[in-house]
Amino acid sequence: MGDANLLIMPGTLPMDDPNVKSELTRYLEDTWTPVIERDVDGPDSLPRELDRTLPNLGRYSASKRVARTIYLGSAPLERAKNPGIDERFIKLGCVQPGESVATFGDALRRLTDQATHLYVDGSRYWYSTQPSVTRLAQDRAAQQETDAVWEELKARLRRERDRGPFAGVHITPESTADVPDEMAARLVVLGPEYPHNSKNTDSPACQEAQAILNQRGNSPRLYRNMLVFLAPDQTRLADLEQAIRQYLAWKSIAEEKEELNLDAFQSRQAETKKKQAEEAVISRIQETYMWLLVPAQPDPQGPVEWEDFRLQGDGSLAARAGAKLVREELLITQLAGSRLKMDLDEFNLWRGGNHVKLRQVWQDFASYLYLSRLRDENVLLEAVSNGVRQIDLEDNFAYAQRWDEARRRYVNLQTLNNFSGIFMDSEGVLVKPEAARRQLEEEEKERQRKQVTEGILPPLGGNDEKIVDPDGGGRGSGVTDGGMEPDPDPVTVIDPPPVKKLRRFHGTIEVEPLKMASKSQEILREVVQHLAGQIGARVTISIDISAYFPDGVSDDVVRTVTENCRTLKFKISGFEEE
Repeated sequence: MGDANLLIMPGTLPMDDPNVKSELTRYLEDTWTPVIERDVDGPDSLPRELDRTLPNLGRYSASKRVARTIYLGSAPLERAKNPGIDERFIKLGCVQPGESVATFGDALRRLTDQATHLYVDGSRYWYSTQPSVTRLAQDRAAQQETDAVWEELKARLRRERDRGPFAGVHITPESTADVPDEMAARLVVLGPEYPHNSKNTDSPACQEAQAILNQRGNSPRLYRNMLVFLAPDQTRLADLEQAIRQYLAWKSIAEEKEELNLDAFQSRQAETKKKQAEEAVISRIQETYMWLLVPAQPDPQGPVEWEDFRLQGDGSLAARAGAKLVREELLITQLAGSRLKMDLDEFNLWRGGNHVKLRQVWQDFASYLYLSRLRDENVLLEAVSNGVRQIDLEDNFAYAQRWDEARRRYVNLQTLNNFSGIFMDSEGVLVKPEAARRQLEEEEKERQRKQVTEGILPPLGGNDEKIVDPDGGGRGSGVTDGGMEPDPDPVTVIDPPPVKKLRRFHGTIEVEPLKMASKSQEILREVVQHLAGQIGARVTISIDISAYFPDGVSDDVVRTVTENCRTLKFKISGFEEE
């Protein structure tokens, strides 16, 4: 026969040869001949068509070898109580040494999707002279509307709960307004209408991503450096669509098995094929959604450029995208203080001054594509803390609670020696090292002068200054460097007035009921956070609620509020008559 295979196996028998086919069918019914010609082996058979149209299968004639193996292992036992041949034996009967087993598994799956006379029950497969429900499934798959197919895909994408390192994952947004404009990293998963292919910056995916990057609804998008995009591969989208069609077809058959009057084998086949189709859809989604689109701007004055990265590996779409971005340093989850200082200097985020507000720096990182893409504001806060706590101030920066314009000084200037915490508020500032150094030196001199005044240190000038009698009385005890007699007049020490210290704070504010949630967050951030940050501070917050009802209040409101106040442990609460 001239067979060059390493082993003679069931899958290598040429069943399209008339002599071989006659030998294999002469003990079976005549009805097997059309089954072989259509679903097993022949010039116009389904296996040959699959091998011809799919190069990955045709390389090994995988479909034809799988079909031959199933026929030889199952046709003689068609009427047995437990018909069929196990999937493991199918692969054992057709895979030659050195060949990929997965290729033959793919061929088996495609045959069960399309073969009219091939049955499957769990992991067992067999041919029968009676048509299976596969033809019905094929017809129903072809009848599925494209809109219904893509809606099924979008529903599956939305069911993924894993957000990876992102603050939000936005699945197939209907418009640019559906993607929030906020200062936290977000992944936008584009719909199947916007596919991408390699290095094509004019693909439908890039065009849609550019539109979302530029606008949110009718307004320009501010925080553009917070967005990255995930798009489907154009060449693999057809396979994904077909897999979803198959799933929807088998699902409908399994749900209507009683109406279709399916027998036990056909019902089990419908359930098995539905399960296999489900697994195929999950796998195809992972394979199809493979393009990570990242906007960049190498030149701050230049146009936006798009970089595409191919995703690989397992896991949710968001987890895979996040891991790729972190590896490529396109999403920063940890930032060193020294690198932050380099960006501050290189891109003039200081804006020509000696300090810049921390919130402004965070807005810069969230907005400008030429800066590093930080996951959220906590990454920046950690970077600032890291920089402030370094020994070498000159290569980093300091942090201050605020800049006092009237006094021309930084309030609560923090470095390594007096670090007390960084907060993202509207007043905190990063301070250039030279400006921080000057203030620290001035504060040191002031401290020494105060200690001299209090008698803790000797005068800073030299021997020609009078030395104050530590006892504070009698005659002066100083001498000049010329050896003259002591000054007969005593030196009078005048104590400086005591420094008044502010020890208490109180504040009252009226808040509209409907704005209480947002206003309380603002009060916490802008006021309470600063008070509680002082060492030894004891902060107490009380909420005073006063309500007036011109027409009186209903009984159900009285009961509800009274019970809720009791549950929430209000110290004082109650309703009163006027």
